[in-house]
Amino acid sequence: MPELEKSRRSLASYFSQPVSKILAKTPLTPNTVTWMGFAVTLIAMVLIITEHLLAGGIVVVVAALFDMLDGELARLTGKVTRFGGILDSTLDRLSEAALLLGLLSVFAGNEQFTETILAGVAIVGSLMTSYIRARAESAGIECKEGIFTRPERVVVLALGLMLSRFDHILVIALGIIIFFSYFTVVERLVYSWRKTR
Repeated sequence: MPELEKSRRSLASYFSQPVSKILAKTPLTPNTVTWMGFAVTLIAMVLIITEHLLAGGIVVVVAALFDMLDGELARLTGKVTRFGGILDSTLDRLSEAALLLGLLSVFAGNEQFTETILAGVAIVGSLMTSYIRARAESAGIECKEGIFTRPERVVVLALGLMLSRFDHILVIALGIIIFFSYFTVVERLVYSWRKTR
């Protein structure tokens, strides 16, 4: 496992383990927590669409906490399943797309053409990083390489939303997401090419 991925997991575990230990004593299953996180993300999307961007950013952070909890809870309770992993990955992709679509709709509604295009490009970039990993792993290549994965994208988006009252912050956040997402796409393509030579 790449060192960066180990660091991500250690940091996530540091925050999620105490709460997961409490949840392990309740009837909640990892899949239920996954669905709860998705529901919270949909709330964030509604807040974004209605242009309550600060509140939307805060709710995005809450949703990210749920995203850390489901895997940790599964490991603690011995309920790690292949379907749980598929469900988690699927809802992660839908969650990220929903948030960016919410932003896209705001920009389109305000006739901000450039920002609308940026949001669309960001959606494609975020989905492509995940697609390449899934495609590589279906070919038997573990592909967790990449400097800018979902946690980083979520953090940048949440910060952009919470600081959106400052001029151009959202555009800067989208620019960061776009640049580093496509950089990660190239990283994973190169890594996969080397592994298949």
